Amino acid sequence: MNARQAWQGRSLVWAVDVAPGFRASLSSTGLGRGWESATVVALIGALLLFGLLTLHSASSVMAQRVDLPHYHYVGRQATGVVIGMLAMFACARVPTEYWQRFAPHLMLGSLALLIVVILPFTHAIAPEVNGARRWLRVGVTVQPSDLAKLAVIVWTAAMLVRKREYLRSLRRGLAPFLVGWTLVLVPIMLEPDVSTACLIVATGVTVAFVGGARVGHFVFLGLPLLPLAGTVLVSGYRGARWQSLLLDPGTGADGSAFQAYQSLVAIGSGGVTGVGFGEGRQKFGFLPEAHNDFIFAMIGEEWGFAGALAVILCFLALLVVGFRIARQARNLFSQLLAVGIVSLIGFQAFLHIGVGLGVFPATGLSLPFISFGRTNLVVMLAAVGMLLAVAREASGGEA
Repeated sequence: MNARQAWQGRSLVWAVDVAPGFRASLSSTGLGRGWESATVVALIGALLLFGLLTLHSASSVMAQRVDLPHYHYVGRQATGVVIGMLAMFACARVPTEYWQRFAPHLMLGSLALLIVVILPFTHAIAPEVNGARRWLRVGVTVQPSDLAKLAVIVWTAAMLVRKREYLRSLRRGLAPFLVGWTLVLVPIMLEPDVSTACLIVATGVTVAFVGGARVGHFVFLGLPLLPLAGTVLVSGYRGARWQSLLLDPGTGADGSAFQAYQSLVAIGSGGVTGVGFGEGRQKFGFLPEAHNDFIFAMIGEEWGFAGALAVILCFLALLVVGFRIARQARNLFSQLLAVGIVSLIGFQAFLHIGVGLGVFPATGLSLPFISFGRTNLVVMLAAVGMLLAVAREASGGEA
C-alpha cells in the first residue's frame, strides 16, 4: 500500500466515524429527532434573526433621540435571545413528566408574582408605566403575565389528565379550571392588561376543548358572562378604539385610532417589496411603539407585502409542524402541552398581525420572537423547548 492509498483509507475511516455524529447532532443536543424538530429550530432561528434586524431598524431612531446608542434596544434583545436559547435547550432536555408533576407549583408561583405587581405598597419594584403596572423591576425587568401564559398551559394540561373522567360533569369537570383561570385573570385585569387576559382565556379554552371538555359547558357558562365581557372591552379608551375601528378608522386618526391609522399608513407605504431596510419613515415619531406593539407595520413598510407574507408563512409553518408534533405525542399530557404552546404562539402572532392590519384595535401584544421584550422572548423560547421535548419523546428519544 502506497502513501496515497494509506491516506485515503484513514480519510474514509474518519468520515465513517464522524458522519453518524453529524447526522445525529440535533438529537444529541436534546432538540429532538426527525424533520419536525429540525423544521421548528430552523423557523425559530429565521424569526429570531429577522427580528433582530427589524428591531434595530425600528428602534435606532428612538434610542438616539434619548441619547442612547443606536444599538441599545437590539443589544438588550440579543441578551434575551441568548438567555432564551439556553432556556430552550434546557426545557428540551427536561422530560415532560416533570412539567406535569410541578404544574401546580408553576401556577402558584406565577400567581404570587402577579399579586406582587398589583399590591398598593410595591410601587418601588412594580412602578406604573403608561397607566398600568405590569412589570417587576428587581435588578432585571420581568413581566409576570408572560410567565402566567405558560403556567396556565402546563397547569390546564395536567388538570385535564387528572380530571378526564369527570369532564362530562360541570361541577367536577370544568369548574376547577374556571377557578384556576380566574385566580390568574383577576390580577392581570387589575394591572390592567385585558389583551393578555383574553389571550390566556383563548389558549386555556383551546387546550380544554382538545382535552375533552364539553362545548355545551362553555356556552352555558359563557353566555351569562357576555355582558360583563362586553362592558370590560368597551370601557374607557378601549371603547373609543372599537368605535373608531368599526365605524371609520380615519375619524380617530388624531386620537383613539392614531396608532392603528399610522400602522396602515406604514403598511400601505411599503407596497410589494417595501421602501428598503432601514428606510422606513414611520419610526421617526409617527408610529408609537414601532419596536414592539406595531413592529409588523415596520415589516410591512420596509419589507413590503413580500416580507410581511414571508413572516406570516413562517408562523403558519410553525403552527402546522407544531400540531403535527402534538398529534404524534406519546401521551395525553404531552399532546395537550404541545397544543397549548402552539395555540399560544399562533393566537399572539395573529392578534398582533391583525392589529397592524387594522382588523383589531391596539392590544399591546408583541409579535413572538420579533418584537422587543425579553420576558416574552425567553418564555416563548422556553415553550418551544417544551414542544421539542414532546417531539423527542414521541420519536423515541431519551425521556
